[in-house]
Amino acid sequence: MRVHVRIERVTLRIRKVISRYPRQFWLVTIIMMLAWTFHSMLWPYLLIYSSETLSVSLTAVAGLLAINSLVGMVTTFLGGAIADRFGRKWVMVFSFILCAVSWYCFQYAGTFGSFVALMALNGATTPLYRLAADSMMADLVPTDQRIEAYSILRMGNNIGVALGPSIGGFIAASSYALSFSIAGIGLLLCGLLTLFFSAETIPQKIVKSEKESLGGYGRIFKDGPFLSLIGAYSLNRVASATIWLMLGAYVKTNFGISESLYGFIPTTNAVMVILFQVLTTQWVKRRNPQKMLVLGAAFYGAALLLVAFGRGFWVFWLCMVIATIGEMIVVPTSTTTAAAMAPMEMRGRYMSLYTLTNGIGTGIGPLLGGVLSDSFGPRATWYGGGLIGFASSAAFLYNLKQQKRKEISIN
Repeated sequence: MRVHVRIERVTLRIRKVISRYPRQFWLVTIIMMLAWTFHSMLWPYLLIYSSETLSVSLTAVAGLLAINSLVGMVTTFLGGAIADRFGRKWVMVFSFILCAVSWYCFQYAGTFGSFVALMALNGATTPLYRLAADSMMADLVPTDQRIEAYSILRMGNNIGVALGPSIGGFIAASSYALSFSIAGIGLLLCGLLTLFFSAETIPQKIVKSEKESLGGYGRIFKDGPFLSLIGAYSLNRVASATIWLMLGAYVKTNFGISESLYGFIPTTNAVMVILFQVLTTQWVKRRNPQKMLVLGAAFYGAALLLVAFGRGFWVFWLCMVIATIGEMIVVPTSTTTAAAMAPMEMRGRYMSLYTLTNGIGTGIGPLLGGVLSDSFGPRATWYGGGLIGFASSAAFLYNLKQQKRKEISIN
């Protein structure tokens, strides 16, 4: 009887949560969960695959990721303006389809030039469906519900991250070609689901002027508090990209940990977010968001420094656990803060700059890590990454002090 009552209570809570948000919110959450599944099947292993296929230095391989992010930075600018002018749906559809092509074709790449072309195409399209999805969520959900909404979106994403590396690691251990085929076909499916089942969400009240139809970024570059948020968060993304993209190659090369075993480390990240993101969000939302950003960024710094002292699987696993705690604090809080700062008529452009931080992290983190590793030894990557993580925390602390000074001057 008690079990039955408990089941009914859990079912009632689930129905209550589902009813709080519109149908399209859940559709986008499911689509993004699938997208992250297919994307993360190969992303943690891309450095390993590239270095083994091309037989070049770690710095050269990391340069491919820099190309990926630099191209993404350019298209993110354009994508934000296009999403504000023509809508979020079509940005998602075309970016999913083109990204699918890039992943599928990696299996046929055998030269450095072909890798450059595919990394550029992948980098040009991956950020676009993310910024469009974030903008769509801001369109669908009222301000006071957004931190919970973005947390649910992240839970869906991390179900994908939990499934992707574990599945991709086992498949890649025997056939990278099959992994690339599955990733490409899967992202094509995401594009078709968006095309046939989603609706446009861009607010009808937006007034588009000729001057800001495909531009308008000058207004953002005058928004000091927003740019300060972006600067501090960019440093955090550098630290995040370092552990996500360098750790797999580092542990395999130096400690013989295979892709199939390493897959459990990013899977731990995803499982933690699925189980604890909502509880963490409930704790975070009762506190000053700027203070939470300082705290979360410090966890990243500690995690990366600890990698330098690791010697076996369980220490590296613990590093991911520490980084994940920081992630659960920083990512939903920063996304909600960025969305709240964005005027409705420029939401896509504001969120495009926020999304741009991922490209900055991807471009700088692995490249800097590769240079440090080749110049000073493998552990130097983690000393440098840890310092950047703590620099991000210091930058968020500076923003907090600036906010307090502004409040005092107003009062």
